Amino acid sequence: MTSTSAGLIALPRRQTSAFRFTDRRKLFLLCLALPAVVYVVLVAVWPLAQGIWYSFFDYNLLRGGGRRTFAGFDNYVALWTDQTARRAVINTFIFTFAAVALEFLVGLGLALLLWRDGRFNRICLALLLIPVTITPIVVGLIFRALLAVDYGFLGYYLADWGISGPRGFLANTSTALPVIILIDVWEWTPLVALILLAGLKSLPTDILEAAAADGATAWQRFRMVVLPLLLPTVFLALVLRVMDAFRVFDIIFVTTGGGPADATTSLMLYGVKQGLEFFNIGFASAIGNLAILCIALMCAAFTLLIRRADVRANER
Repeated sequence: MTSTSAGLIALPRRQTSAFRFTDRRKLFLLCLALPAVVYVVLVAVWPLAQGIWYSFFDYNLLRGGGRRTFAGFDNYVALWTDQTARRAVINTFIFTFAAVALEFLVGLGLALLLWRDGRFNRICLALLLIPVTITPIVVGLIFRALLAVDYGFLGYYLADWGISGPRGFLANTSTALPVIILIDVWEWTPLVALILLAGLKSLPTDILEAAAADGATAWQRFRMVVLPLLLPTVFLALVLRVMDAFRVFDIIFVTTGGGPADATTSLMLYGVKQGLEFFNIGFASAIGNLAILCIALMCAAFTLLIRRADVRANER
């Protein structure tokens, strides 16, 4: 009787100690995650909240001693009434869709060519990744020097042969934006190819071999087997590049500065000019919020399209 009572008394003690260990473990994990949470709040959440708050004020550091007056949605309305802002939005969308489309098509072709595992393909892949290792500012400076009419290795001969005109491609309103798009394609296509190549390497070979044994052609295997299985990787590559391309700033800043005649002004470049050159904090905040909203909507659209394509592929 005494031993039974002792066992009944000892059981709750073991449960209590186990419960306390669970609490200590949760507290330990919370302490590990707390620095990262604080960093995200201070670096991302708080500046984003401040930008949203400032966008509803007429806040210019050069006017009225930096005083803020509530303006409501006037800064957002100005985005549609300001001709330069409208041009910046159009240029940004054109740049994003054109650059990402070319990078995806060329990157997919390069990934398919490098799919086979061989020494030559590994050497080509290593050389192909060189543009990705260069910062966008340096890339812009390199191509600005190459395309300069007076001393550029390419620009001098292109102007001399009458191909680019006397002022060069970057000084022409009709060719400046396409040239910047091609510069971005040159730099970031290897990254898209690397992501897609990683997805191709992870595909199950038995399905491809079974499709080949059933008599499927190379195009049929690509369209019905490879592409549906590659959709998650395609989604990753497109989302990463859309988010980065839509906030393009570096290449345009060092090559054309937004000119000529605002032909290459992007949304982020215009926002930086408004905030750091004219110190119009309220209007610059509205531009930044518009860019964030556009990126979120485009990523959501890509998510829906990829999910629908994935459902259709699984139904087959």
